[in-house]
Amino acid sequence: MKKNLILSFAMAVALMATSCTENNATDTAATTGSDVATIAPATEATVDNPNIATTEQTAATTTAANPNAPAMSFKETVYDFGTVKQGEVVNHTFTFTNTGKEPLIIENASASCGCTVPEWTKTPVAPGQTGEIKVQFNSTGKYGQQAPMVTIRANTEPNITQVSLKGTVEASTIPTAGADGPVKRN
Repeated sequence: MKKNLILSFAMAVALMATSCTENNATDTAATTGSDVATIAPATEATVDNPNIATTEQTAATTTAANPNAPAMSFKETVYDFGTVKQGEVVNHTFTFTNTGKEPLIIENASASCGCTVPEWTKTPVAPGQTGEIKVQFNSTGKYGQQAPMVTIRANTEPNITQVSLKGTVEASTIPTAGADGPVKRN
């Protein structure tokens, strides 16, 4: 056992000594060529990851933006519905104008939760014309401050636009079951 420990220690010292010697040899070789020499940093291996935009890709996409692309301009992107009682339904219509030079087509509109349902203009919206995103928020089972969001995907640049509702939901006056069991209503 003692013999294995000493052998392992000796190999570790030998390994460290040779690795230090190699680094010193490259450092002295780099500095002996001139009085003042700069040592170039080690180059890192480049990993080709398609999920990360490089500076060349970013520059290419920003210069290739379509100046005639449709654009959504909302009168408001956040609607404050104030305070409602639990169980009430809030309806609001977001109106937008196509301020671009091509027809605007909404591909999809999705809500951040199941309590919110969006409906949108399904036909192309011509330049200068208006369209609508109707949003219905059901406060059943909700309590406190709420901020449901609707994400709109269209042929605009950028292709994602968001609108949202915000407000407070108060508890309903209907009693619920407590620690003593169900509550009897007359």
